[in-house]
Amino acid sequence: MSQPFVLPDFYLPYPARLNPHLESAREHSRIWARDMGMLEGSGIWDLADLDAHDYALLCSYTHPDCDARQLALVTDWYVWVFFFDDHFLEMFKRSLDRKGGKEYLDRLPAFMPMDLADGFPEATNPVEAGLADLWARTVPSMTKEWRERFAISTRNLLNESLWELANINAGRISNPVEYIEMRRKVGGAPWSAGLIEYAANAELPASVAESRPLRVLTDAFADAVHLRNDLFSYQREVEDEGELSNGVLVLETFLGCTTQEAAEAVNDLLTSRLQQFENTALTEVPALCLEKGLTPDQCAAVAAYVKGLQDWQSGGHEWHMRSSRYMNEGATAGPSSGPASGLSLFDGVLGTSALDVSALFGRPAAARHRSFTHVPRQRTGPSLLPDFDVPYPLSLSPHVGHARVASIAWAERMGLLDDIWDAEKLAGYDFALCAAGLDPDATPEELELSTEWLTWGTYGDDYYPLVYGQPRNLAGARAAGARFGACMPVDEPAAGLLAATTPMERGLADLWARTAGPMSAQARAALRRSVDVMLESWLWELHNQAQHRIPDPVDYIEMRRCTFGSDLTMSLARLRHADQLPPGLYESGPIRSLENAAADYCCLLNDVFSYQKEIEYEGELHNGVLVVQNFFNCDYPTGLRIVDDLMRSRLRQFQHVIDHELPVLCEDFELDEDGRRVLGAYVAELQDWIAGILHWHASVRRYGAADLPASLPHGSSPHTVSRGGVAPGWMRPSGDGTSADRVRLPGATELVEVAKAAKAAEVPEVAGMAGVPEARGAAVTLPAPTVAGGHAS
Repeated sequence: MSQPFVLPDFYLPYPARLNPHLESAREHSRIWARDMGMLEGSGIWDLADLDAHDYALLCSYTHPDCDARQLALVTDWYVWVFFFDDHFLEMFKRSLDRKGGKEYLDRLPAFMPMDLADGFPEATNPVEAGLADLWARTVPSMTKEWRERFAISTRNLLNESLWELANINAGRISNPVEYIEMRRKVGGAPWSAGLIEYAANAELPASVAESRPLRVLTDAFADAVHLRNDLFSYQREVEDEGELSNGVLVLETFLGCTTQEAAEAVNDLLTSRLQQFENTALTEVPALCLEKGLTPDQCAAVAAYVKGLQDWQSGGHEWHMRSSRYMNEGATAGPSSGPASGLSLFDGVLGTSALDVSALFGRPAAARHRSFTHVPRQRTGPSLLPDFDVPYPLSLSPHVGHARVASIAWAERMGLLDDIWDAEKLAGYDFALCAAGLDPDATPEELELSTEWLTWGTYGDDYYPLVYGQPRNLAGARAAGARFGACMPVDEPAAGLLAATTPMERGLADLWARTAGPMSAQARAALRRSVDVMLESWLWELHNQAQHRIPDPVDYIEMRRCTFGSDLTMSLARLRHADQLPPGLYESGPIRSLENAAADYCCLLNDVFSYQKEIEYEGELHNGVLVVQNFFNCDYPTGLRIVDDLMRSRLRQFQHVIDHELPVLCEDFELDEDGRRVLGAYVAELQDWIAGILHWHASVRRYGAADLPASLPHGSSPHTVSRGGVAPGWMRPSGDGTSADRVRLPGATELVEVAKAAKAAEVPEVAGMAGVPEARGAAVTLPAPTVAGGHAS
């Protein structure tokens, strides 16, 4: 059978190396697989299958430096996981037996006890027997923290097989964002990263294991591994097995292109993820080690982990080119897969494909170059707006007038109108209208609080790029973030008011005291984490701004949810219903999928509306349309069409989850009538969220060509800013880590005068502001939210 496409030229920056204990691992894996019942009689494999797949070769390439005992154990883990994949396929995927598959998967966590003294259930199949044996041999040398993380990644790997099965049942091909998210869990690369910690003697310190830089390293590693596998396995999975979970098929369908073109696009995304890995490893991880005060041994463990991920990437590619499991015709210069004993790493046959220096140039180099060389503030003309086919009716709170007046007065009291904003700008932004669409059933007090959260979040989103981004003062931004933490005490929320000194601190402390005060300590902690996530995402934007780097598309989509405030919004809504639904429901795959689809639609909607404002006037790099233009090397209209298609696919996915996945979720969690009603109310809130954000963007005086540049924050428009001048006091970071700051910003004298005039201005009467559409659409009866809405860019 001929191959469906020619394999592309891969970006391979690291040479593959071969572990010298390959033969002993091969022999051991044969004995172990037979002992576990995976070979003759299993109905899945025989010895010839195991030898042809050669998982010992895979592990010898991906773990070149571990000793013979470690290599044997790691190889057994891979024999187990590939056997599980084939076993689940034969037992449940081919027969489309979701119920049986769920029962099968529900038993497996019991074979991963945190304490081995708790013992194991009696194994009923080779997968259970293998997992019990492997767990007992691995965890004694690892900490409790590692055991918990590895158990979670193993459960994700196993349980998300149900997602694949559901998509096969529905005959549905996922959209690109959904696919990347789910492939991480199903594909197992995060699970592989956990084994790297074991094999490389590089367990991550608990203080950094969950940090953004380490998470991004692991995710970028995982995405590259999975996309590479999709290229090699397309023929087997799509043409033989009828599999729909393959990145080439996903992009082929989404882009409406040929299989060859889709393969090239997948390879470009693979390259982008590898370059994201490199950027994070070189620019973020060292700073993280310093910031957390890691010891030399801990820094060495982090470095060994990074090296282990690199080794796996190169070794995994080498194995794919030789395993009979995949299509690799023409990909190997030397002989095909077979015993490697007696072959040297330097004999020109094995372990040399990643030494092709030409792979570092061409398309990979051009893509990296584009991401750093964007010319800012180019003329774009008015933002082009596609048709937004949102099917959810809009309802507006009748208390919008009160919230308008009260929120502007609040901003004045907090000092948010003393520098980059004034009362006229804030009135034009009309965050009360946004809150009124998001929370149509809110009380006057709840709507005012929602509006003020939107005000504070958007102010911060405007303030950070101007005050910390333009002078590249990341130290000042980190110091400011640390002070924000003091404004959000979990034990006594009102105590944060005493720590606040700047306008943003005062605003946050006030909002925190009013919002977190009535909550339980557990709910306060969850809310605090959500605010911290948003603050951290602002630092991510500054980091890219300092490099003048357009983000990688996957990293952008995932971080955009945080910069938009989506996580904060949805956290508050989840907390409101937390005691009414079973534990674990909000962490389930369908709910996370539902929330991410809604967030992505609204984040990209904001990017579409704000394109002229951000690209032409502000020199912004964080815009989804620009990210797509950079990745595909295309013009604005083409980039917009791709973003529009992605938005539509995310909205379809949102509705697909509601129609097809939530009913199954209700059954899985055995929800009664009250539980289903509560879940339905949460879904209705998300629908209001989408409709309200669209309505606000179409109505507000912030993004329209006629409103620019007058609506921009003071200091952001190239038409009014001159060079030179010392930054006024409000633009000088203060506090720990900023004493040596000597920032010079454009137009300082003019900005001071504008700020003085704004402070002296009276708040206009805006309750009856002309041009605001009347409420329309059927109201949805919902529990009144405490806070809702993301903030705008």
